[in-house]
Amino acid sequence: MANDNSRHIILQKIAKAGKKRPAFVASALELSIDGIYKPILPDAVTCFKNELEKINGQCILCEDESDLYIKLTSFVRQKNIPFLYCLDSYISDQLKTRLIDFSNTKYDFEGMCAGITGCEFLVARTGSVIVSSANESGRQMNVFPPVHIVLAHISQLVDYPEDAYVAIQEKYGDSLPSSISTITGPSRTADIEKTLVLGAHGPKEFVVFLCKV
Repeated sequence: MANDNSRHIILQKIAKAGKKRPAFVASALELSIDGIYKPILPDAVTCFKNELEKINGQCILCEDESDLYIKLTSFVRQKNIPFLYCLDSYISDQLKTRLIDFSNTKYDFEGMCAGITGCEFLVARTGSVIVSSANESGRQMNVFPPVHIVLAHISQLVDYPEDAYVAIQEKYGDSLPSSISTITGPSRTADIEKTLVLGAHGPKEFVVFLCKV
């Protein structure tokens, strides 16, 4: 009972913070030249793309779902990826329909070159992707593939991190996923001689295909 109460209090605080953001943003901008929350410019889609690419990620904008899979096919060929590893049933069906090679067997898991998943939400301000264990892909697919490909829709795009957490709360209610994570670009470390190394603890490449319709 105590754990349930604690979780309820935390969720209330998150929701309350989301409602108060405008006033909080104003005070933050007064305290810092850069500000904690910069405006979303010139629009949410462009802001997300720019922020993701600043941190060595890649965002491929697609006009619709058909365009998305055409561009995905081109990406796979350019990268010489023999097959995509996919555990999401809807994405698997689309890959099969469009004759894009994929696998979901345990025998191909360790040998995959690229994995493809969906996501919960995208955060425009930070170029981040919110994922959870509730998705069919589970947790491993977010950290194991050398190349992590995420398929997303503009309806999943929110402005700020707390908007995503409030949306997660609204989506799942009292049945929150056991794991909710934020992915901000490919895995990186600068622990060794302060030299940036990509892919040290997870995917070396992180690519978001964002469908605008």
